[in-house]
Amino acid sequence: MGKVIQSKVQKKIKVYSLYLCFSLQIIFYEDRNFQGRSYETSSDCPDMSSYLSRCHSCRVESGCFVVYDRPNYMGNQYFMKRGEYADHASFGISGSVQSCRLVPQVTDTADYSKQLIFERENFQGQSHELVDDCDSIMDRYQISDCQSCRIIDGHWLMFEQPHHRGRMLYLSPGEYRSTKDLGYRGMRISSVRRIVDSC
Repeated sequence: MGKVIQSKVQKKIKVYSLYLCFSLQIIFYEDRNFQGRSYETSSDCPDMSSYLSRCHSCRVESGCFVVYDRPNYMGNQYFMKRGEYADHASFGISGSVQSCRLVPQVTDTADYSKQLIFERENFQGQSHELVDDCDSIMDRYQISDCQSCRIIDGHWLMFEQPHHRGRMLYLSPGEYRSTKDLGYRGMRISSVRRIVDSC
């Protein structure tokens, strides 16, 4: 009886996850104020130029996305949640959006977020476990920054300055030996924030 109930619950979770996948959507527009040609997607897009000659505004219908000012998920990154962005300046980008990534939506994200941060590259130096947001790595752990990390669970935003300011990195589960491997030479992480499903 217990197995039957568990099976039904698992099916419901799968259906709900499938619904979330198809309900997440972002719409890009060539010009400011949602003008010009548009392109909508509910998945990753490594090169926007395949669909639009430029992108200067967008509308996030649901879900969370990370956009980049270079193709193939490179360059400066910007986190976007549900809302309207009438021009690229409204979400901090200096040029045109060139690629985007969907941030997977997971229920009860806050209960499953976990990472290990390291003081130096290649997982060297002091290490600390994080399961929640951290406004200042220096204040909490008395280390100046973190230069490598292992994301065990959840999806995270890593910031160059304390209190979630400055350049940003979006990281999903995996190992990250240094920020320069991600195209951010010289960047040091000073604060971190979880991406939760409430976005």
